[in-house]
Amino acid sequence: MRTSDERVPGGLEIVRVGYDDPDAARLVEEVQEEYVRRYGGRDESPVEPAEFRPPGGSFFVGYEDGVAVATGAWRRSGVEACGTRATAEVKRMYVVPTAQRRGHARRMLAHLEASAAAHRSEALVLETGALQPEAMALYESAGYAVIPGFGHYRDSPINRCYAKRIG
Repeated sequence: MRTSDERVPGGLEIVRVGYDDPDAARLVEEVQEEYVRRYGGRDESPVEPAEFRPPGGSFFVGYEDGVAVATGAWRRSGVEACGTRATAEVKRMYVVPTAQRRGHARRMLAHLEASAAAHRSEALVLETGALQPEAMALYESAGYAVIPGFGHYRDSPINRCYAKRIG
């Protein structure tokens, strides 16, 4: 089920979709292929599609001129960060290469923050990797601070975790 959440300046329409939506599935596969290129394997973090249904989470696709070019999602996490356990975890942030450098990732991240806050999350947490310097730069420039490792890759030397107070 698609619900158009927001049409933001810059031509990106952000739509809430199910995890199994065809556009979402295609973009998730593309990001997995990117992980294989950068890290030598797919992201093996456990993910259940039901985690991305409101009120416990949401999955979004960003459309530019009707074409799916970006994804972003959040799910409840309970990881302690920023003085709270009312946290949500950012997942599946991705912008297709042909649509990068247009501010879409920043717009999607701001949308995830607003959506998670509207569902009573007080902070967002996320995992990324040292081989994604552009992702780390985005999160740091958006006010995210480095936190101790958590999640599936918490013990990996290339795991980088961040958090930000929202709402």
